[in-house]
Amino acid sequence: MPARFHHHDLLRLFAEIARYSSFSTAAVALNMTKGAISYQIKTLEADLGMALFQRTSRGATLTGDGLKLRAICQTRYEEIETDIQALKGISARSLTVGVSTYFAARWLSPRLMSFMQDHPDVQLRIQPMIEFSTHELQAVDLTIRWGNGTWEDGAVTPFMPMPPYPVGNRAAAELVNRLGMEQAISHMTLLRDRDDSSAWSDWLNASGLPPQARRDVLIVPDPNVRVQAVIDGQGIALMDDLVQSDVKTGRLFRLSRIELPDYGYFLVRPHSAASSEAVQFFSDWLLGEA
Repeated sequence: MPARFHHHDLLRLFAEIARYSSFSTAAVALNMTKGAISYQIKTLEADLGMALFQRTSRGATLTGDGLKLRAICQTRYEEIETDIQALKGISARSLTVGVSTYFAARWLSPRLMSFMQDHPDVQLRIQPMIEFSTHELQAVDLTIRWGNGTWEDGAVTPFMPMPPYPVGNRAAAELVNRLGMEQAISHMTLLRDRDDSSAWSDWLNASGLPPQARRDVLIVPDPNVRVQAVIDGQGIALMDDLVQSDVKTGRLFRLSRIELPDYGYFLVRPHSAASSEAVQFFSDWLLGEA
């Protein structure tokens, strides 16, 4: 076998092994012996002239070169897989949608069955996302994001207006009732979804309240964790009507009638994602459901 083909086989095997936490786990998953895997990796390391794994008493971990090679292999093999799918004519029927688990659990999941029944040929994957970072966006075809729609990393389509309003636990509600919102808010920690979020500033402005020059702000990117933090008394947050079940059971209390009408959920197709028939199908279905 020519050396270049031998290299390709070993690199493919390395890419698979590197997915697992140990050679033992990889051996079980790949139906190989641990000794065979160790031998193949040593052969590849000798061929490449670099150490890919650091052997320790606890097992083997990827070295810096190993991490770099894994990233290179994953990128190349993902490109090959995409090209093969295109050749088979099925790329238009696969779809990865990035969404927070908060929105998925409270709105999307109960409705998904109707989309799957209408489009049984679309292979749908729901990808949990929290920060919607540039790195995360590279792995999805479409996202459903909460905010005011002012993002520049994709094509934005208004989807479902859902104005946020401040919520707190029972103690926070009693404080607001006793002091009024203007005084009470200075005694409470404001929970935000990210460091550069303008939502609280927008809400204070809409309420005619002075800006809060303060340090007691807690960043909680995950909406599920943010809801629980409010329930636990760690602060107050701007949430939307997806928390109505918690309001009805008395776990949360709405603290003001003032809300932000420009906020809600938007469909965002990352600039890095190609438009496809599946994206259009799902977008049209979502807009119909909303």
